[in-house]
Parts: sequence; C-alpha cells; structure tokens
Amino acid sequence: MAAEVLAERAARSRGGIPILVGVLVVGVASVAGIVLSVRSLVLGGSVAVGVSGIVAGVLVLLATVFVGVGLYTIQPNQARVLTLFGDYRGSDRTPGLRWANPLMMKEKVSLRVRDFTTEASKVNDANGNPIMIAAVVVWQVTDTARAVFGVDDFVDYVRIQSESAVRQLARSYPYDAWDDTQVTTLIGDPIDVNRDPLTELQERADDAGVTVLEARITDLSYASEVAEAMLRRQQASAIVAARAKIVEGAVLMVREAVAQLEEGTTDVDAIPLDADRKATFASNLMTVIASDTPTSPVVNVGTLSR
Repeated sequence: MAAEVLAERAARSRGGIPILVGVLVVGVASVAGIVLSVRSLVLGGSVAVGVSGIVAGVLVLLATVFVGVGLYTIQPNQARVLTLFGDYRGSDRTPGLRWANPLMMKEKVSLRVRDFTTEASKVNDANGNPIMIAAVVVWQVTDTARAVFGVDDFVDYVRIQSESAVRQLARSYPYDAWDDTQVTTLIGDPIDVNRDPLTELQERADDAGVTVLEARITDLSYASEVAEAMLRRQQASAIVAARAKIVEGAVLMVREAVAQLEEGTTDVDAIPLDADRKATFASNLMTVIASDTPTSPVVNVGTLSR
C-alpha cells in the first residue's frame, strides 16, 4: 500500500484578541475572588463560603491560564503547523494574534525567501578536466506540511540536494569546447546550463514542500593543478584565431589591390599583371599586412623582370 502524500491544509483557529481580553478579565476576576475569600476568612466569615470561594477562584484561574496557553502570534510570511498528539491538524498562515486548542503543538515555519551559496567543489567536467564550481540557490517553503513531516530537516535537505545537483551539472557539460561552437558548455552557455539544476533541484525539493526560485552558477574555474595549462591553451587558441582573422583580411585586401591595378580608373592607367607578377605582388603585400613585426622595404632600381 502506497504511503499517503501529506499536503498542507488550513487549520481551525480563531482571532486571539477577543480571547486575550476575556482571559485577562476572567483572570483578574478570579484573583479578586480569591483575595476576597481570604479576607472573609481572616475577618471571621463563614469558613465554608471562604474555602469554596478560594477553590472556585483557583480553578477558574487555572482554567484561564490553560485557555491562555492556546494563544500564539504569527508574523507576515510565517506559518504555524498545528499537531494534536502527533496528528496533523492543519497550518495557520493568518498573521496576528491567534488562538487554537491549547493541547495542540504549534511549530513555527518561515515562508520568507531564503538563499545560500554552495561550497566550491572540485568536480570533473564532461571531458574529465577538474574544475571548481559553486552556485547560489534561492528557495521558499510553499507547503508547510511537507516541510515539517516530509523530511527530517528541510533546510539541511535543500542544502545537501543543492550540492548534489551542482556536482551533477558539472559532470554533464564540458567547461569549454574551444573551437566547437555547437556544444553546450559551462562557461559559454550560462542560461541553458542554469536551467538544468533548477529543474533537477525542484524535482527533489517537492518532497520537502519547497519551491526553488533560482539556481545559477556563481563560481566557475579550472582547478589549480590544470589552471596554468588551460590558460596557455586558451591563449594559444586566441592567438590562432586572431592570426586566422588577420590572414583572412589580408587575402581580401590583396585580391582587391590586384583587381584595382588591372582595372585602373581608365584604360590608360591600367596595369596588366601576368601570373608571376601577381604572385610576387601578392607575396610582398601579404608579408607587409600579416607580419608581426614592421617590414623593411627593398627598392628595385631595375625592371620587374630583373
């Protein structure tokens, strides 16, 4: 037989101010009755009447105290979980002074939004590279019954499950894909990546009556033992990408220069070039444009053929 899933329901309670006023009035009256009964005995009045008055006053005072025990307060964004001899009797979310059966236990549960940052953990990413990762989790209790009875300690439960979800996230994606732009990575696709721990953590948090409002990575880096090597790799990739961009631009510039020389502005100033001269011109111009250091020009005092 499957276990019954406990869900929050409204508790039966009353406003506490009228009861507080009644408790104070009856309490004062009972104390006054006890004082008058004692005075009557001291002044030689009827013993039976005096003792009866004292007993009645004490009983009324005890009953007043018992009723007063049922008073409790609820702040905004707070709830009380009511149980009677271990039986869940509902949750009260109405702020202010409230009253319920004095025999009920009234456990306080905060409904405020909470957040915490997971500890930075060393985990291997999808490529096996050790990385350091941490995340911030924003959450809120939405079902007080599950929060109190669904798990042993819902605050500790959310923290542990968050740590587990962050580790699982790190193992699911590579830190960086370098030249492969089609692969989702931890460093390059934060929006897509942060969606996974939010979904996974919410599935686990349902048992504790908690709604996860946000889960996002706040700290992400290579572990110290590989950080230097990965930095050199990143620098090398950046240099290669930059050189490729320079060469691509230089090729376009050379093509345009050759085309403009051969076309000219008119037929008179057009400079026709054969294949050898085009190759020489392109080689020289590519050297000037793509070189890392300033080039030193060489002046040819003869003809292009010599």
